[in-house]
Amino acid sequence: MLLGTTPDGPVRGRRVAVTGVGVVSCCGIGAGAFWEGLLAAAPEGEHRVVGFDPTAWFGPKDARRVDRFTQFSVAAADMARRDAGDVSPDPDRAGVVFATGVGGLESLEEQCVVLQEKGPRRISPFLIPMMMANAGAATVSMRAGWHGPCETITTACAAGTHALSAAARLVATGRCDVAIGGGSEAAMTPLGIAAFTNMTALSSRGISRPFDARRDGFVVAEGAAALVLEELGHARRRDARIYGEVLGAASTADAHHITAPAPGGAGAATCMELALADAELAPADVGHINAHGTSTPLNDLAEAQAIVKVFGSPGPPVTSIKGVTGHALGGAGAIEAVSVVLSIDKALIPPTAGYEEPDPEIPLDVVHGAPRPWEPGPVLSNSFGFGGHNGCLVIAPVRD
Repeated sequence: MLLGTTPDGPVRGRRVAVTGVGVVSCCGIGAGAFWEGLLAAAPEGEHRVVGFDPTAWFGPKDARRVDRFTQFSVAAADMARRDAGDVSPDPDRAGVVFATGVGGLESLEEQCVVLQEKGPRRISPFLIPMMMANAGAATVSMRAGWHGPCETITTACAAGTHALSAAARLVATGRCDVAIGGGSEAAMTPLGIAAFTNMTALSSRGISRPFDARRDGFVVAEGAAALVLEELGHARRRDARIYGEVLGAASTADAHHITAPAPGGAGAATCMELALADAELAPADVGHINAHGTSTPLNDLAEAQAIVKVFGSPGPPVTSIKGVTGHALGGAGAIEAVSVVLSIDKALIPPTAGYEEPDPEIPLDVVHGAPRPWEPGPVLSNSFGFGGHNGCLVIAPVRD
């Protein structure tokens, strides 16, 4: 992975392999079920994670003392570590970077009701550690026993991608040999849904249609995902299964509006260009784009304009898995990174569910109807969040 640029050119770091994946999503818990869900019809109704049992990772008492977003964080990270096999890093050289957009909203909302109905003396003494945004990352690091950096990123809907980028840089710079990156969200509370509804961000039909001419808003979801990122030599020495490697990443700010994207997707285009430069790739090298694709009128158009600016039209095959998964906010980028890794592993690009009527203003090659076979190559994964946060990640098969 490249660490940036200087007047003399790029500064290369150590290679970063992906050796483990874990995911909790409304379309499946665990990589296998998740992949099958991506290739199936979109769930109907609310995009909640059904069938999740926190006692698989916590005792009954402990499960009541952590928010649902932390439960998801631990589950996804544990699955990723198990998938990676016997990582066994030096604990001082192993880190965690996890993301969330909202944190423990469910716990905060429940305790606000307790305050109003029963008074301050009945507020849970566990409320602060339940609601704080860093609880996910902290609990993951405690479970793993890793003493390296443990950090939380909260850049709205770009947070999951930013967390994976930061975790990869810990490995690339030599600070860590192994890191877990990921993101988690569980904000489908009455307050959260009402707030998104009243700002007219949600689909009035309850259908996610990324890039479709009939799109009218996103479908809020919950979930989490994690990747184990490992220095390539470290992974090879223990004969680990290697899904691919992180080639580059970038982050920019629109500095334009708290919710609306910059006109023409200017900030997103710059972020894509910087991510490609970080990976030492040209636009023609990219074989697939995993789009942010929220199904909102303005954001999908701005992203499409940014893609056309960087790649031309129609550009590489584009998909948005939010047609199936909905939008898991701060967890979305990590969930989508898992889909990228599996797309490489399976040599298939999942279709964009809900896309049926092309928008003449979006001249992209949107994969839809059925999964598309492809020769795996570099993939650009996009995430753009409220506040003008842009994040792009480049993941590719390992090439020697």
